[in-house]
Amino acid sequence: VDEYQDTNHSQYMIIKKLADLHKNICVVGDDAQSIYSFRGARIENILNFQKDYPEHKIYKLERNYRSTQTIVDAANSIIARNKRQIQKNVFSEKEVGTLIKVMSAITDNEEGYLVSNEIIDTRMRDHFMFSDYAILYRTNAQSRIFEEAMRKRNIPYRIYGGLSFYQRKEIKDLLSYFRMVINPKDNEAFKRIVNYPARGIGDTSLTRMEQFAASQNICIWDFVTNIPQLLEQFNKGTASKINEFTHLIQAFREKLETHDAFELASEIAAGTGIMKDLYKDQSPEGVSRFENIQELLNGIQEFSISAKEEGTPNKLNNYMEDVALLTDQDTDKPEDNDRVTMMTIHSAKGLEFKNVFIVGVEENLFPSNQNGQKTMEDFEEERRLFYVALTRAEQHAYISYARQRYKWGKLEFCNKSRFIDEIDARYLNMPVEKDPNFYSDSSDTLFSAPRPRQQSAVAPGLKSASVSQPDLYQRLSKLRETKKEGDTFDYSNPEEIQAGMIVEHQRFGRGKVLQMEGKMPDLQATVFFQNTG
Repeated sequence: VDEYQDTNHSQYMIIKKLADLHKNICVVGDDAQSIYSFRGARIENILNFQKDYPEHKIYKLERNYRSTQTIVDAANSIIARNKRQIQKNVFSEKEVGTLIKVMSAITDNEEGYLVSNEIIDTRMRDHFMFSDYAILYRTNAQSRIFEEAMRKRNIPYRIYGGLSFYQRKEIKDLLSYFRMVINPKDNEAFKRIVNYPARGIGDTSLTRMEQFAASQNICIWDFVTNIPQLLEQFNKGTASKINEFTHLIQAFREKLETHDAFELASEIAAGTGIMKDLYKDQSPEGVSRFENIQELLNGIQEFSISAKEEGTPNKLNNYMEDVALLTDQDTDKPEDNDRVTMMTIHSAKGLEFKNVFIVGVEENLFPSNQNGQKTMEDFEEERRLFYVALTRAEQHAYISYARQRYKWGKLEFCNKSRFIDEIDARYLNMPVEKDPNFYSDSSDTLFSAPRPRQQSAVAPGLKSASVSQPDLYQRLSKLRETKKEGDTFDYSNPEEIQAGMIVEHQRFGRGKVLQMEGKMPDLQATVFFQNTG
């Protein structure tokens, strides 16, 4: 029996029954790669093999022929923390190799940029093919950030074992609602969403609508919003359901100019019943679809805030124009194999790549906290999953995490995963940590910190605070209250910002102004942020 660590209870009972008479059985497996409990796999099957067959013999194949010594030793150092395992001493006789590079990003968007930039740099320097790279993530929804980063850098990629983010059904469904709200004469969008979620308008009714509209040389929307014509073609019950749908779309259309993209998108996702429909399915696939919608809304919030900061329109139609530029590139050529591979870690088992990026390595994301309270067994499986991800790398491994990430449209601070700290530090190339004493009175401490991040003060986003400490805390407290109540942010006049001030940025948090340069409208502030640099 191969891959014995992935057998479920039924398979275990069948195998045990078959071997019961002669006790003649051979199983092959690696308990450190048991990662499919959500499919019913039981690691106990391989762990208890020795108890089930007391006269067993174990042959440990401990040499790793794939990875460098550094990668193998790092993987050993983390899996050693699992209590339930068959002890092994995996080793490699390949070269020592480079240290595992850990990359810390300010936001999830910057994480995408850092990864794509590293691919461009190392490919040019070390003459790799794009197909030598893989990006591994814990959840399917994470692909959006990296797909957009790849497209912006013209890096070809493929989603292994799945669809590109904007090609997934639930994403297409919600985008079709957006299209319909922006342009109700979009027949294709109408046909896709008129009965999703189910509202009792069947295929036969849709075909009749389409045929009648074509016969009158009008779009379907013009037909269904003409009540007398609608009542002539359909009975009162069906006409009433169609009428409810058109009123729903019209209600959203009235908010196109008054709501930003995120506000309206959130209302559409909730008001149409899509969120409720997806939430009912608690299977792994259903949860993944729900997370995809969450990630789409996160992207829309990012767009809305960035557009506001840059002084550009941030309405839903502006977002859809932005998405159209990205999705126009969804024309993969099957014969083009030189592409970066992107996939979930579960899909990566058994595969290998010269360069592997393990991304989103943050607490509550990896290890996942998807179903609330975690047991020791849950964390051990997450650790095995990390072990599988790391051992996909042949030559170079990278680990990245973001300090801030949008969740349901709200920016939340993140902590790097415990798994990074569990790897023996000898095998890691860690980023420089920010000085925790940044806000001390000593200017020496301030300027010994890493190079500051430059922000343009002309783009709204900085809120100045008084140098007076009591007033500063009062303002910050008021700001936090405002955020909780209405999630709003009051912008300061850039001309009022001075060097030495403590300021707050909507995305980067608190920071200290180091210097001001230029004059309006090209005034720039150099700010060192406490959480992001």
